Parts: sequence; structure tokens; C-alpha cells
Amino acid sequence: MKRFFKVLGIILLVVFVGFLAWFYANLKDRNPGYKADMKIVSEKPSQLSAGFAAFPVTPAVPDRWVDKDGNAEYEPEKGDTFTDGNGNGVFDPVCIAGFGNNRPANGIHDDLWARTMIIDDGKSRIAIVSLDAIGFMNDDVIDVRKRIPSDAGITYTIISSTHTHEGPDLIGLWGVSPYHCGINKAHMEYVKNQIAKSIQAAVKNLRPTLLEISQDLHGADSLAIDTRKPVVMDSGLRIIKAIDKENGKTLGSLISWGDHPETLWSDNLLLSSDFPHFVREGVEKGVFNGDQLMKPGIGGVAVYISASVGGLMTTHPRLTIKDPFTGQRFKEPTFEKAAAQGKQLSLLVLNAMDHPAQIIDTAGISLVVRTLYMPIANTMFQLGTTLSVLDRGTTGWMKMRSEMAVFKIGPLEFATVPGEVYPEIINGGVEAPEGQDYKIQPVEVPAVRDMMKGKYKFIFGLANDEIGYIVPKSQWDEKAPFTYGKDGAPYGEENSLGPETAPTIHRNLKEMLGELNEK
Repeated sequence: MKRFFKVLGIILLVVFVGFLAWFYANLKDRNPGYKADMKIVSEKPSQLSAGFAAFPVTPAVPDRWVDKDGNAEYEPEKGDTFTDGNGNGVFDPVCIAGFGNNRPANGIHDDLWARTMIIDDGKSRIAIVSLDAIGFMNDDVIDVRKRIPSDAGITYTIISSTHTHEGPDLIGLWGVSPYHCGINKAHMEYVKNQIAKSIQAAVKNLRPTLLEISQDLHGADSLAIDTRKPVVMDSGLRIIKAIDKENGKTLGSLISWGDHPETLWSDNLLLSSDFPHFVREGVEKGVFNGDQLMKPGIGGVAVYISASVGGLMTTHPRLTIKDPFTGQRFKEPTFEKAAAQGKQLSLLVLNAMDHPAQIIDTAGISLVVRTLYMPIANTMFQLGTTLSVLDRGTTGWMKMRSEMAVFKIGPLEFATVPGEVYPEIINGGVEAPEGQDYKIQPVEVPAVRDMMKGKYKFIFGLANDEIGYIVPKSQWDEKAPFTYGKDGAPYGEENSLGPETAPTIHRNLKEMLGELNEK
């Protein structure tokens, strides 16, 4: 009997040590000593060059399945069946991210992309990548940077996720269950390599350029709603069109707007970039009514960047979208609704481009980048990180590395934010409502765009990280009584690092913008 307990004790000790080693491997810093910090000041105008490229990042979906009860969850115990497309005898799910667990893709509607714009002033070269993904973690961004050859000459890389809710899980939270990471490692490797190839191709495509700047700050107001009070939108369209200075051809464009790409909503099981697909197609190839071309496109590569999407900016199923040509109205989530939304946005963009507000021939690039160390106060995020469901390392006990950047190119000014920032932080309107958890006045003031000195002010959301919702601290609301007379807690806090996130982001942006614009 003593021998039995001795052996059992040894086994339990080995298991315990194994678990400790596993937890340590999950929590260790994957990029020890890494810092992205830099400061470049260039006020002297010089000839600008731009280059564009687009590489697909669509995964294979070998197996298809029958959703017998139509609940968009794969449940074989309830009669759901699958077709073994690759003949390996098991179901190979491609987990769709954004709404809930156990939503395997059932096909592909349109390709997902890594679309890159390179801007170069002869001294500095910035790569701006738009990735069709729910988000892309900072550790993965760093990994991509390591794959870019030094002879590409990239000064700084920005990878901004569109935040489509109809793409494969690249974060880990949307696996077959809450306790299983949803990332397919082979596909993640493919995505990283495709991003690196997109950047290298865009560098090879660099040409002397003229930048035409356009904006429509209110035309898209009706195409999204804010589902959480206070109602503050970020519905302005901000646009850059790059033209080859020597032959007059369009190299590409950058379009920024603030709305969750989730128009297709939770029952859709086809991989898609959602409405950004239709926006990019319209801008590049033209806007059609059936087979009839209604507005010509400009060609080149269209890069779509999500701006402020927290709050929650969304084309909710209760919001009706009208086709701009037929007048048909769409309320239920369908591809027809997403297409109608894309047509409207494309028309607004193309019409704005017809009358550019300013043309930039020469300019210098100034840049400030700062590494951040953010506390993980969210209990579920802590658990997910420990269990490697949320697939990223830590830089200390429950701290994660992130980063932000601000830069300017002549009259253009940009701020990158590593998550889903609430528009009231960006545009103003932070409130201190009755029922708030912290009895304080607004902290995140003045608004970020009020602190930006450029004439044209771009926000790149979900840039170089996805830390979740960035909720103003004076609006933080997990405990009763709830704000604005609600019966329950509003959505947002459950997917945020914690109440200090927004003050930290705002404080650093204020300091960085001060550095960027100091004389």
C-alpha cells in the first residue's frame, strides 16, 4: 500500500510540474526585449512614392456540413453531418470568429486579403496593411516584421484588421468550445507569410506619386448605428488616392470608415470580408446595377481600414439598408444587404474622389511609435491567456505588450489604436452617466481628433493588436445600478482588458501627438 501511494504521489507531482511548465509556456514573453519605439521628424518636403499589393489569405475549407436545426452551430449529437472533403475521416472545422463558438465555415463567398499600401518620402518607408481578420495580435505582428527582408527598407509596419466577423479565428477565442483555441496554426503561418509577401510586392511596385485627398464626413451617417449610449459615431469617410506621377494611372487607394464588418450577422457560415469586399470592388472596378455600370471605378488596389468601431458601431439587423439604384430595402442580414451597403459606400467614395479637397505632391514623413505594457484585468482574458485559448504571451504577471503610433505626411495626420476604440474618445462626447461604476468625470479629454493638428485626421483601429474594447472609464458599467436606465450591464466591458485601458491609451496618444507636432 505504501508503494502504491508513493507511485501515485510521484505521478501527481509529475502531472503538477507538467501543468506548471505548460502554463509557463503559455504566459512567457514570446519576444523578450522587443520594443517598437522610434521617433522620426521630417519637416522638409520631398518627392513621395507609393506602392500597392494585394495577396489572398483565404483558408481552404475542405469539409462542408449540414446544419440540421439551422442554429449555425455544428452539433453532431443533434444530427448535423459533414462531407469529408479531404478524405481524412474526421471533420476539419475552420472556426469563424466574431459571434460565438462552434461556428465552422461552410464555404467561401469571397476572398480574404492582406492589402498593402507603402508610402515613402525618400528617407522613411511605412507599410500600411489591411488584413481581413477579426484581429491580429501584437506578437503575430512582430513575427511578420521578422519575415520582411531588410532590403525591403521598411521603417515601420502597421497591420490593421478590418474586424470582419465572417473570417477564420486568428485570435483563439472562437474555437469549437470556449476552452479550445480556434486558431489553425498552419493557416496562421500562411497568413503571416502572405502579409510579408504583400509588403514586399508593394515595395517593388513603388512609383513616384501624387496623393489626392478626399473626404465625406456625413454621407454615410445612415449606414451604421451606435448600439450603446451615448450615441457618438465615426461615420466620416476619409480617402487617399495615389496616382502615378509619370503616367497618371491610379496606383491604389486607402479608404477609412468606422463600422463593424458584421452586416452578414451570426447565421452566415460563408467566409467573407463582409461589406468591405463590396466597397473595394466598387472602388476598383466600378459600381453596377445588375450588368449596367453606374459609376466607373478607379482601378488600382483599394485598401480598406476600419476606424473607430467600439461603442458599438454596427450595421445591426434592425437597421435597414437601401439599394441605391433599385430602391429595394434590406433589413435581414444577407449578402444582398452587404452589397447594397457596399454600393452606397463605394458611390460616396468615388463621388468624393471626383472633387479632391487637396493634392499632395511633396511631403515629409514624421513618426512617433511607442511600446505599451497593458495590464490584463479581465478575468476571462486572464484565464484564456493562461490556457492558451487567447493566443499571446505576457511580459510580466498578467501584462501584455502592445503599441501605438502617430505619424503625419504633410497635411495628413494618423493615429493607430490597438483595439476597438469608442468614437467618443476620438471625436468627443465622453459622458459621466448616472449609474457609472467609477464616480468620476470624463478622463479621456480632449478628444483625440481635437489634439491632432493635421488638416485630415485618420484613425486606424485594431492596428498592430486587438486588445478588445477601449471603453471610457467614466462610462464603465459592470455593476448595478446601470447607466442610462438599463436593466442590465451594457456590452463592451466583458471584452475589454479593463477600466484603465482607455485612460492609458488616451494619455499616451496625447503625449505622442505632442511629440509629433512639437516645433
